[in-house]
Amino acid sequence: MKKIEAIIKPFKLDEVREALSEVGVTGLTITEVKGFGRQKGHTELYRGAEYVVDFLPKIKIEVIVADDALTPAIDAIVKAGRTGKIGDGKIFVMPVEQVVRIRTGEIDEAAI
Repeated sequence: MKKIEAIIKPFKLDEVREALSEVGVTGLTITEVKGFGRQKGHTELYRGAEYVVDFLPKIKIEVIVADDALTPAIDAIVKAGRTGKIGDGKIFVMPVEQVVRIRTGEIDEAAI
């Protein structure tokens, strides 16, 4: 099993969620986060004053998938989340040793 953490632009969330659903992902967790990468934030004008926005709003999606579902899930995130502009985000993949469904006690892939 693998854990996918994807950082995407907030307005892409619905498209990514639908794309993951189409490839069989049945659950995910999202968190509103802030951060920056190569773009290093940006400047904005507010009431005539210019100020620097260091951290940009992003969405972090966390998904646990079986090993054979990893590539389709990543492809779905990339396809739905890409705008082609700077700041589209990143995907991180980590191994998952064990999953336990609290309600039933199911473990590993049965608990996903």
